[in-house]
Amino acid sequence: MAKRSPKQKAKAAAWKAFSTYIRLRDPRCVTCGGANQQAGHFIDGRNNAVLFSEKGVHSQCYRCNVGLHGNKIEYYRFMEKTYGAPTIEKLLKESKQTIQYKTHDYERIAEEYKAKCKELLK
Repeated sequence: MAKRSPKQKAKAAAWKAFSTYIRLRDPRCVTCGGANQQAGHFIDGRNNAVLFSEKGVHSQCYRCNVGLHGNKIEYYRFMEKTYGAPTIEKLLKESKQTIQYKTHDYERIAEEYKAKCKELLK
């Protein structure tokens, strides 16, 4: 097994902190109300431009996120009700962009979301 680079390790740490924040912020699945949360993306592909989008990622149960491939119809209804069409359009536009993160960017993201998690746990 190949060793992970410092950038890969930083990205994994950033994702862990971000997804923890999402699951703490949203205590139930946004598409069915179930438990056993994961951080589910509204837009597939996990493109870097929307990878860490607080408005584009919400808690979903394993069944909705994996088994139902995001439960897209219910997710769309949630997004429309919560944010409205302009935000959905903005996320779709952003999803077509690519961001080239550096190791220090991932480290900053990890620290930011660790701090946000601490705030939610107070």
